[in-house]
Amino acid sequence: MLKLNLKARTWIKCFHIFFASAWVGAAICMVLLTLAKRRPVSGDEIYAVNASLKILDDYIIIPAALGSLLTGLLFSCFTNWGFFKFNWITVKWFFTVASILSGTFFLGPWNNTAVSISYTERLFSLDNPVYLHCKLMLSIFGVLQAAVLIFLVFISVLKPWGNAKQGRRAKKGSKKRQDASF
Repeated sequence: MLKLNLKARTWIKCFHIFFASAWVGAAICMVLLTLAKRRPVSGDEIYAVNASLKILDDYIIIPAALGSLLTGLLFSCFTNWGFFKFNWITVKWFFTVASILSGTFFLGPWNNTAVSISYTERLFSLDNPVYLHCKLMLSIFGVLQAAVLIFLVFISVLKPWGNAKQGRRAKKGSKKRQDASF
């Protein structure tokens, strides 16, 4: 299997950290924008906040998430890290893909609906149940998504849970010891 040299791995790592930082930073900004001002004074303000969220999503979140996924894929395919060799990498893959899918199928559409409604209804969007539902879902799941992304940063640095094969061997060994003790 083709393995990347040190210089290539370093460049991919730099881009991976850049994309992950942009994704986490933009997610935190979106949460702050969503939660910061609970009582807007005008319809233009409502629309401006929603349009800002859409810009962050379209121009930072989506490219950063895809860049993070792509650089992680390169790491897994062309280095000794692999996909399932270490438990923390498997967890990162699961939550990265889950975050991208939830953003694609839930957060993005809720945000687009909120922008559309606030553009046409302005201050009256606060009386629209669809708008209020979208904003509530964005508040709840936006915070959850940002927390997951922060969690991924921490496990990337801490690298907990060790080698997946060692964990399976340790479980088998402890079962044999338990059986032997009876």
